[in-house]
Amino acid sequence: MFDERYSLAFKLYPYERSADQDSAKPVRHPVVVMGGGPIGIATALDLGLQGIPVVVLDDHEGIGQGSRAICFAKRTLEIAARYGCADRMLENGVVWNVGKVFHQDRKVFEFNLLPEEGHRFPAFINLPQPSFEKYLVDRVRAAQAGGAPIELRGKNRVDAVETKDDHVVLDISTPEGPYRIEADWLIGCDGASSPLRKMLGLDFEGRVFQDSFLIADIKMTADFPTERWFWFEPSFKDSGASALLHKQPDGIWRIDFQIGWDVDRKEELKEENVRRRLDAMLGPDVDYELVWTSIYTFQCRRMKKFRHNRVIFAGDAAHQVSPFGARGANSGLQDVDNLGWKLGLVIEGKAPDQLLDTYDDERIFGADENILNSTRSTDFITPKSKISHIFRNAVLDLAEHHPFARPMVNSGRLSMPCVYDRSSLNGPDALTGGPYRTRVGSPCPDAPLGNGFLLSHLGGGFRLLAIDTEAPHLIEEDGISARRIRVSAGDDKTGALAARYLVDARAAVYLIRPDQHVAARWDRFDEAAVRAALRTATGRE
Repeated sequence: MFDERYSLAFKLYPYERSADQDSAKPVRHPVVVMGGGPIGIATALDLGLQGIPVVVLDDHEGIGQGSRAICFAKRTLEIAARYGCADRMLENGVVWNVGKVFHQDRKVFEFNLLPEEGHRFPAFINLPQPSFEKYLVDRVRAAQAGGAPIELRGKNRVDAVETKDDHVVLDISTPEGPYRIEADWLIGCDGASSPLRKMLGLDFEGRVFQDSFLIADIKMTADFPTERWFWFEPSFKDSGASALLHKQPDGIWRIDFQIGWDVDRKEELKEENVRRRLDAMLGPDVDYELVWTSIYTFQCRRMKKFRHNRVIFAGDAAHQVSPFGARGANSGLQDVDNLGWKLGLVIEGKAPDQLLDTYDDERIFGADENILNSTRSTDFITPKSKISHIFRNAVLDLAEHHPFARPMVNSGRLSMPCVYDRSSLNGPDALTGGPYRTRVGSPCPDAPLGNGFLLSHLGGGFRLLAIDTEAPHLIEEDGISARRIRVSAGDDKTGALAARYLVDARAAVYLIRPDQHVAARWDRFDEAAVRAALRTATGRE
């Protein structure tokens, strides 16, 4: 028996005949997104809210079975807030900040991912991917009602793609037969097995890990707290080399067992064998219902390039990592966050085509960072030699009693937003001695501001954040405008704004990109410097 949120009940965009199917020649669209998962829908939402027409093609009609991703990070919620759907995610998700690490039957230590106050969102929420996707689609429907030019086409399978210098031609199959369209830009968000990638003869580079993990989503009433619990070499029988426990909404719990490489998957997925492992972990007196089971292996790989002229890849279609650290869907949303504003400016003729090359540069940098962290996590969780296993357990023993060893424990470095330190779009960092966490290239940290929060005033366009100083209401340079957001450190009684953005309580001016990353910063307003930074941030210099 499956809980509704894991079933095919989310048939969100059933097949409907489109006008394109009756056109005598292929209709040209500014943007076509291939794939209707969370990354594809978020891409359509980002562009549609800018007023850019976008068509999403998906071979299904909504959300499939299985909870899949469940951990959504603070940065993802901040991005979703700009799209207008974060509140529902937060309201229906399970909030957590604390994780605990165990070795066999001993607790090694615990950690808090968000120990400081002054943020609108928690470090993480646990929310099944079908629910996450549904809230994105619901927001698309609301945006459509408000005039956003977004079209979702279910049961529209892309069978062939032909690339031209200035557009892409797509052959599509539907229940009523084939048709053809054209796109100025095609965004591939069609997942890890990406048919689009294969159609173009492209592939991944990287590493495949020879291990298997059994997922069991179960419904039960339990006394476990709302925390992330990870066991190395758990003492309960049949649990494998590691185990992970997460709480989800509505009494659903996610449990992962590391079961090794040479296993019979069909045998392992039999209900009696899954229950044998669960019973050993939970005890014989715990009553539970199986909601979803699957076995996965994982890879840490990426495409050599994400942009191929008029075709751009995002999310799992562009890169894959192990699930430890919740870096898959969260990094995919950062892809959308990075690509949306750049593609919007290029389509509107406000930035050169070369701006899209910086999507390639910045998000490959982000993918490499995720792959590095994910690989290190996997190597620590699954030692590849006897000596590495001895070292791993020695670190765990030390960490139980000595804080210095705890940073070496790696049960999955949890997703953090990427800092674009070496980006060609970065302007000057002229705030001498400015806080490191708000350096140029970093995503803006949130802070209380009056009755709300700072990030609700940033993003969606360039912003000139003036803290305790003057600046013009609007700066325009080559068709790009930066609107001033003027605040005072005194607007935040907690002191978080000053601590995160100022030096010794003095003034500061920040140029903020549409994706809320810092483009440049100064200790005072300088019009010539701001204009130059705007040109740099849009790929003009």
